[in-house]
Amino acid sequence: MVSMPEQTRPAAPRSFATAQIQAGFDSGVAENTAVPSIHQSNGFEFRSLTEARELFALRKDGNIYSRAANPTVLVFEKRVAELEGGIAAAGVASGQAAVAVALLALAKQGEHIVAARQLYGGTVDLLQDTFADWGIEVTFVDQDDLDAWRAAVRPSTRALFAESISNPIAQVLDLGAVAAVAKDAGVPLVIDNTVATPYLQRAKDFGADIVVHSATKFIGGHGTSLGGVVVDLGTFDFTAQPGRWPQLTATYPRVPDGSLVERFGETGSPYIALVKTKYVHDLGPSLSAFNAFQLLQGLETLDLRMQRHTASALAVARFLEAHPAVARVHHPGLDSSPWRTQAQTYLPDGTSSVFAFDLHATGDPDADFRLVEELISRLQVIRLVANIGDARSLVAHPASMTHSHMSPTQLAEAHIGPTTVRLSIGLEDARDIVDDLARALDRIPATADSTELAESVAG
Repeated sequence: MVSMPEQTRPAAPRSFATAQIQAGFDSGVAENTAVPSIHQSNGFEFRSLTEARELFALRKDGNIYSRAANPTVLVFEKRVAELEGGIAAAGVASGQAAVAVALLALAKQGEHIVAARQLYGGTVDLLQDTFADWGIEVTFVDQDDLDAWRAAVRPSTRALFAESISNPIAQVLDLGAVAAVAKDAGVPLVIDNTVATPYLQRAKDFGADIVVHSATKFIGGHGTSLGGVVVDLGTFDFTAQPGRWPQLTATYPRVPDGSLVERFGETGSPYIALVKTKYVHDLGPSLSAFNAFQLLQGLETLDLRMQRHTASALAVARFLEAHPAVARVHHPGLDSSPWRTQAQTYLPDGTSSVFAFDLHATGDPDADFRLVEELISRLQVIRLVANIGDARSLVAHPASMTHSHMSPTQLAEAHIGPTTVRLSIGLEDARDIVDDLARALDRIPATADSTELAESVAG
């Protein structure tokens, strides 16, 4: 027998118009669903004005408005935080938003960030253009040059930033060594762990302090939902030098008579509280409840998918390395990779499924572009899409797509050439992916002679 819920308040007589809006729903009733529910609501009903006042003053935890917090998003935040070994997280609308709010909460106008120059092109745009507009200076360094990291640090530096596996060349960061530089400088190390995911690498284990993800990629895994997340790993002590972090240690106008450290230092994360109550609240890059639900669905199979992604990618990389039309393969799982040793240290459970390879260049930029375009046009299984971490295998040309805003010097420093092709290996049968590439590559002359290649492309 199904029991009927008791009414929590007397039912007042109501008209058709009122009933069509309010009948059958009680905001105070929690349903016992077996999976996280989609709380598709802009706002949340308060039990009293006193409760509303306490919530707005941050004296009490709870739901106010979905721009800054939502119950479905909260489940997603807690789940990613646990997978990364963190203490709290903030879900946001995209990976780009995650990078932005994570760093804005650390550095303000007149302050400084040191970042690896081997980054996703959109992140470079954000740091060198938009952050400059806001008065935040960013110095880019070769991620493999520890002396460059040390030399770039200034008294005004407030964060070091890098990707654990770079996009698109799949360079593996010597995370422990860079973390030591950050520790000596007294600033947090922020790591974009999108390509590695917490399954292949928990950045906290090697000294990172804050992690960001484009959850759009492997966490979601199906190319359907944008999202991002910032995770406080709980390893950086903002109170050790309180004068450097007044946004956390001084009186916070949105917390009456106190600082974020005083309010959240013992029970949560002052840093994530700042990200949510200021930067997500004010700028509005909110993660929707529906997208959070989709990302949660993806998280449930993350380990299984990453095993398939990485195993297939290594098989594809080995095939490409042996093909005469390929000049070089940038995959850290190959013995020929300069990052092979670091991959063994930092990625023992599998290496990157996002990587790149170079065709033999002709020396003519237009001919090189046509060479890549014709290769991509012959692919049937692998799709031309500006994304990674999808169930589908994807291809891109960084120089004309994802990294097209970078200067020739920046491209060269990031090891991206005119014939560099990025792959994101999906969940299809690896044999089908290899066969697809073989059909496309077999029509390219197996030569490094630029004249012969240019003539082949021309006609």
